[in-house]
Amino acid sequence: MAPSPSRLFAEIATAEPPVETPVLMRRAVVLGGSMAGLMAARVLSDHAEEVLIIERDPSDVDAGPRPGVPQGSQVHALLPAGQVQLERWFPGIADEALALGAPPPPSDQGTAKVFVNGMLGLPPATTDTGPALITTRPFLEALVRRRTLAVDNIRLVYGRAEGLLFDERRVTGARYVPEGGTEPLVEAADLVVDAMGRSSRVSDWLAEHGWPRPPMQRMPIKLNYATALYKRDEKVSDAWVAVFHTMAGKGRTARIGGINSVEGDRWIMLVAGYDEDRPSRDVADFTARCREHYPQMFGDIAERGEMLGGVVTYHQADSRRRDFHKLDRLPAGLVAAGDAVASFNPVYGQGMTSATLHASCLSAYLRSGPKPHDEPARAYFDQVRVVVDAAWQISTTADIELPHVDGPYPPGYKVTKWFGDLLFRTSLTDPVLNARLGRVTTMLDHPATLSRPGTLLRALRLGLFGGSRR
Repeated sequence: MAPSPSRLFAEIATAEPPVETPVLMRRAVVLGGSMAGLMAARVLSDHAEEVLIIERDPSDVDAGPRPGVPQGSQVHALLPAGQVQLERWFPGIADEALALGAPPPPSDQGTAKVFVNGMLGLPPATTDTGPALITTRPFLEALVRRRTLAVDNIRLVYGRAEGLLFDERRVTGARYVPEGGTEPLVEAADLVVDAMGRSSRVSDWLAEHGWPRPPMQRMPIKLNYATALYKRDEKVSDAWVAVFHTMAGKGRTARIGGINSVEGDRWIMLVAGYDEDRPSRDVADFTARCREHYPQMFGDIAERGEMLGGVVTYHQADSRRRDFHKLDRLPAGLVAAGDAVASFNPVYGQGMTSATLHASCLSAYLRSGPKPHDEPARAYFDQVRVVVDAAWQISTTADIELPHVDGPYPPGYKVTKWFGDLLFRTSLTDPVLNARLGRVTTMLDHPATLSRPGTLLRALRLGLFGGSRR
């Protein structure tokens, strides 16, 4: 009997490093030096004699967001499950981040505040994943890149990927135009990883060579972000981490906000809306939004804090997923990871963490026996589907409530929504349900764990009849 999705998810999310890592190939090529590409390269370094990363952005990630990551200047979160995987593949990386300036966790857990529909809820439950890494995206990506390129058999070149090479049944390599060049170069490979993000062209390249495109699902979220950095000053606010979420409903406009204390003794603060609710780059507009629509700490920082640089905006039209697992024909020698597989509403912080879990799927696949250039990587995509389904369920169940979103509605939606609303409402005041829901939203556990009888009964008792919260 095949393992349940929740059991398979637990195996994927393990913290245990792999024991046996056989060398299966001479060379692997990774298209994209994003978090997904870097994590895939680290896993592949155990199974290939050589790993080549082809990255289009020659800019130094230490200097700021890369052009290929337009949302890189916005608030990012590495969920606890992602931190587990980083430590799994780069032991000591959390301590290294702290040594390089990432802020240590506060001694007072009360400084992490969560506001839902105007009500202050319980702070996030503590986990056993170590001190949380709260940093900007460029800081964390630079650290992961340095650790990845320190592995002897991993090499990075700058250039623009231009296509895949095929024989009758498999991908045999990739073409790219090197930085500053005009003529494409060819790199042979036993395995190619597509880590080129939401704008990946691999679907087109498959179709050009007679292979089917992976089906794509979209949900039109129409998300609008605005973010600013401030010098951290306790005279202005004692805010450390704050999350604000107003859900769409009668008399309410869906909005999201966040404050993180990050490296360099700074705050990074975000406000976001949907559809026609569009924060601008105007500082006065940003400040007014913080004061009018968000808790006091947002307005205090916006009005009295020292802004470092200007306001940066970002728009994401949709959440999307490419379902490689549904293809009836798939070439050997090809896998995809990160946003090239699925890109979610970023307010839930699932992107980087999903990429680390895709790397865990790749490790499990490569340790399972068959050489990746012999057969299509269906076992890999089946595992990735479990990760994507989990994240997709969490994000789209909430996003489908937005007034401008009209589906698609999943089977059993009304029942799922009723219980989800009940569980969410009771978790705001009950520490047990708060912890269980938190493990799912931080991708430590699969959503199916919330349907266990003990959780169902506790939510029903507290939500419908009241009862003890011990």
